[in-house]
Amino acid sequence: MTRPFRFGVVTPIYTDLPTWLDRARRIADSGYSTLLMPDFPLSQPAPAPVLATAAAVTDLRVGTWVYASPLRPSWLTAWEAHSLSLMTGGRFEMGIGTGRPGIEDELRDKGMPAVPPPGDRLASIRETLTALREFDGPDQHTPVAMAVYGPKARALAAEFADTVTFPLFDQPRAEIARLTQDFRTTGNTELALAIPIIGDYVAPHMAPPGTDPAPFHAANAVNALPDDPSAAAEEIQRRREELGFSYFIFGADYAERFAPIVAKLAGT
Repeated sequence: MTRPFRFGVVTPIYTDLPTWLDRARRIADSGYSTLLMPDFPLSQPAPAPVLATAAAVTDLRVGTWVYASPLRPSWLTAWEAHSLSLMTGGRFEMGIGTGRPGIEDELRDKGMPAVPPPGDRLASIRETLTALREFDGPDQHTPVAMAVYGPKARALAAEFADTVTFPLFDQPRAEIARLTQDFRTTGNTELALAIPIIGDYVAPHMAPPGTDPAPFHAANAVNALPDDPSAAAEEIQRRREELGFSYFIFGADYAERFAPIVAKLAGT
């Protein structure tokens, strides 16, 4: 089944609040589906109050992209996600992953326990998602987006996730096709592709600091797009046809430039 396109925007706060809210309203007016917040403690406001505020002033769906599970207890993440789902009238999507490059240093700087081994991190995510389903009960369903890569993580996502994304760099297309194949042939999981690189631009909080766009374009990496909106639209359509990605996520600085793509493709 070919899923319709939708588009999200990772929108960190680098300005005063009124300016950021104006940007959120423009994103909503451009036809994007979802406003997303990164989970970078102390460098950004906490996701929950920001997303609740965005949901109050727009009709956008809102979500985390993504909760770094080592930063908080499982029950707390589940409770917060369930609460956001309630307070936004079901417009919250919980994105969660096992961490990111440099998470060990973050935890050390904050005086927190060291990052557990991968198996324990997956167990923590399972605890979070199980608790979320218990909080939701039979009458509520908080959508879950999971960032996964290895076979055990993909199996967990197949059990719990509504949306799946992959922490991609410049992997060959054949490897990415292998990652997406199981989700394309079983169930109805949405495949999401974050696009941190557009032309020479690298979106903050979507790629490691100092990322050089050139090797990604040279490798024709799936998580990089050309600067020209028309060429980008063709690539987006190709990536759905060849790999199954239907949910595309941009950095906020390109949201308005790529609004014509969204107007053309969203829902088709």
